[in-house]
Amino acid sequence: MADQTPPDNSEVREIRINPIVPSESVLVATARSMRPKKAEELAPRDTRKHVETCPFCRGNEHKTPPVILSWPAEDDWQIRMVENLYPVLGDDRAQTGFTFGLQQTIDGYGRHEVIIDHHEHGIAVHDMAESHLAALFGVYQARMKQLFESDERLKYVLVFKNFGPAAGASIPHTHSQVIAMPVVPENVDAEVKNSAAHYAKHHHCIFCALIDEALTFEATLYDRTSGAVRRKINVGQYVVERGEKFIAIKPFASRYEWEVHILPLVHQADFLDVRAEDLDDLARVMKRTMARLDAVIGGAQYNFFLHSVPHSGSDSKHGVPHDRTRGEYAASYHWHLEICPRTSIPTGFELGSGLFVNTINPEQAAERLRAVEL
Repeated sequence: MADQTPPDNSEVREIRINPIVPSESVLVATARSMRPKKAEELAPRDTRKHVETCPFCRGNEHKTPPVILSWPAEDDWQIRMVENLYPVLGDDRAQTGFTFGLQQTIDGYGRHEVIIDHHEHGIAVHDMAESHLAALFGVYQARMKQLFESDERLKYVLVFKNFGPAAGASIPHTHSQVIAMPVVPENVDAEVKNSAAHYAKHHHCIFCALIDEALTFEATLYDRTSGAVRRKINVGQYVVERGEKFIAIKPFASRYEWEVHILPLVHQADFLDVRAEDLDDLARVMKRTMARLDAVIGGAQYNFFLHSVPHSGSDSKHGVPHDRTRGEYAASYHWHLEICPRTSIPTGFELGSGLFVNTINPEQAAERLRAVEL
């Protein structure tokens, strides 16, 4: 039978279910890409190495709060961490929560810190040396560990980066942020509980299963009536980049057109458990993935954030092996880094329904990213 796979420019309109969090679904509607719309403007790249007025540039250390952590620990720092001057959470004052009828609050305790990713003002992630990115991941790891050990009230530490005003960045100097909080974020909690339920039913990690599918699974789906090929799923179709220890995958139900996730190839629930020698491979996969994204959608604004297992709570009803010292869903959860370029503005339908609309076929997006010559 002749290959009757629909051409790349054929229209796709389907709702894809997120296998990790089924309630979080995505409408892939490629015809929507043809409608008149205002896209997110490309974020201007300030490629200057030093800006005299920038508080994050080397030599302006007096313009920021005192240093919390730096690497190396000399005056010629490459990475520097300070408190956020405008924190969303803090430990500067005690505040008692209350309950009144259905209304409830808890103390907004926590920490909010800024990591100045590099001493060069306008350097992009994909232009950083792999050794520098490995050190940056090491700083993330070290500070997360310190924060968890500092106060048992802290249940979660989120590391994230905003690039561009639409992504929430207020200062152009390359930086990321760390927020330690007394609650587990709802989206992380949903991932943890759904993956625990999957483990209880199938006795394996759903993230590992998705990696296995991406590396080994292929299929051809035919129309029952005509026999025409409806869809082909090829081995590696969703793989964007692969290293020795880590892999970058385009999610089947991508919320954002160019969303990519980086995961360890071998099961690991906690980012804190990544060995120092493995950070080099993580840095390489990250650098190459960001280079591919820049080549295809250069100048896009983006967020990336690190989802690791919470350090509190238990899930006895799902029967998942549980590390009481850290509240770890050791067997069922798999830490990962989500990279989410912001190439469109959410519509009323998306905000009102909670259903993301993706106007680019994820399979084609992955193919375009893989095709970049590095």
